[in-house]
Amino acid sequence: MSNRIRWGILSTAKIGTVQVIPAMQQGEFCEISALASRNLAQAEQTASELGIPRAYGSYEELLADPEIDAIYNPLPNHLHVPWSIKAIEAGKHVLCEKPIGLSSREGQELLDCAQAHPELKVMEAFMYRHHPQWQLAKKLIQDGTIGELRTIQSFFSYFNADPQNIRNQSEIGGGGLMDIGCYPISLSRFIFDQQPQRVSGIVEYDSELGTDRLASATLDFGNGTSTFTCSTQLNPYQRVNIHGTQGRVEIEIPFNAPIDRPCRVWHQTGADIAEIKLDICNQYTIQGDLLSLAIINNTEVPTPLSDAVANMKVIEAIIESNRSGAWVQP
Repeated sequence: MSNRIRWGILSTAKIGTVQVIPAMQQGEFCEISALASRNLAQAEQTASELGIPRAYGSYEELLADPEIDAIYNPLPNHLHVPWSIKAIEAGKHVLCEKPIGLSSREGQELLDCAQAHPELKVMEAFMYRHHPQWQLAKKLIQDGTIGELRTIQSFFSYFNADPQNIRNQSEIGGGGLMDIGCYPISLSRFIFDQQPQRVSGIVEYDSELGTDRLASATLDFGNGTSTFTCSTQLNPYQRVNIHGTQGRVEIEIPFNAPIDRPCRVWHQTGADIAEIKLDICNQYTIQGDLLSLAIINNTEVPTPLSDAVANMKVIEAIIESNRSGAWVQP
């Protein structure tokens, strides 16, 4: 196989055109070869602006292109699983945006399809995990530099009350938990390296939009806890603090890591606090190259699809806890 994977992009979604595609074009092992939209003129215009050689007026045409090795799927949440399955059935590797689907059951359908095609690599696009600041945080904790891991506190918010925005359309998977609450859940499972035993959640819904606009939850890992708040109608902010018996790790911009300046991590041991600056990088470039390398070398993907299903189960448990008022096991 070539040392560069030929990628096709499903749709002209903003996450793809503004962030992911330009980043992957900088990758050592990625080549963005084609883009598809349901509107050919839009596909051609976007492809021209981004320097992509081929444009298609339907997703089916892109999947039928024999010169495409892998598909990036940034479609709205309700189209993640259906079109990822179509891509797999067309013989393409898949990088699918988070959350993996509308439910853990949908995610399991995709996992089952992927397992039936072991020659193909399929991964959820949780880009933050590949950033050096998270790899550093994981190592600091594994090395025991903060003592025994006890609790994680996370916050992630932005303000968007536009009813036309897909993030605010409940019938297609909108809402804060699906859009950004999935990050604190994922990082907690990543750092504790296990699934929470039970969760408790409080969720507030927008009376007009029907989406969750403010959610707080506690995840019980048995040997520690994780708490977080996420909101789609608060001042934009994000921060993560990881606390142990002897120290702490604080990540300044944990999710939307900047690509124009160093990321900062604070590592506290006792009364001493060290500021660590990470080299400037793009987590989307790293993500694309890591999956491309897994395809080229036929190795395991960095984050297995089973992890995506497990994350969805926690989201569902938080929603059920809010409904029932009780702790729920994911």
